[in-house]
Amino acid sequence: MSGRALRAQLSLRCCGTTAPEHTTGPCWQLYVVVPGLVSKWPVFTWPTGTEVPSSEDRGKALASLGFTLADDTEWQWTEDTGPAYHPHPVRVTLLAAAKVQSLPGGAA
Repeated sequence: MSGRALRAQLSLRCCGTTAPEHTTGPCWQLYVVVPGLVSKWPVFTWPTGTEVPSSEDRGKALASLGFTLADDTEWQWTEDTGPAYHPHPVRVTLLAAAKVQSLPGGAA
């Protein structure tokens, strides 16, 4: 996949995660959308908390997964509404996406 632009997404998991590891409570999770099964997508999960990971922290997380932002790319932020089926009131959620590319010799 070297040189190929892919997408990374960042979202706050309001109720924790079940994959790749179980967390309790809200945490930010970054994943890279690659061809194939969702279960094979590279994922980075920050410790439980709601503070948005800094640009530097996002860069380090991407590098740990074998990726970097594509040239002249910035994170694009959007707001969405959380799903109604959660056990808490529906609320606004932040999502971010950016084009990324594999690092030379990266894990991808």
